[in-house]
Amino acid sequence: QVQLVESGGGLVQPGGSLRLSCAASGSIFSINAMGWYRQAPGEARKLVAAVLSGGTTKYADSVKGRFTISRDNAKNTVYLHMNSLKPEDTAVYYCNAPRLNTTLFSWGQGTQVTVSS
Repeated sequence: QVQLVESGGGLVQPGGSLRLSCAASGSIFSINAMGWYRQAPGEARKLVAAVLSGGTTKYADSVKGRFTISRDNAKNTVYLHMNSLKPEDTAVYYCNAPRLNTTLFSWGQGTQVTVSS
């Protein structure tokens, strides 16, 4: 059973940057799609970025041009580089493997990102 551990969150000023990491306890080499989700208080958890094993990426309109998702299969790690952060980016960020309307793995604890001056 693969476990996912998110890290790298914190408090950052608007316009700042953060890099989130998602470390998997097992191999993700055979997992085609990996993604980052976020959940703000009172809102549903939403997929904001996904990356396929071949490198193809997809982003929600709200983060496109500001966030970059990448993966290092050799390290079993997925990254989310977050630039030009806005207060509306404040949320708990999770990683998982998206499969239509569900996910392949259980949810981890996530990592809190707070954008505030």
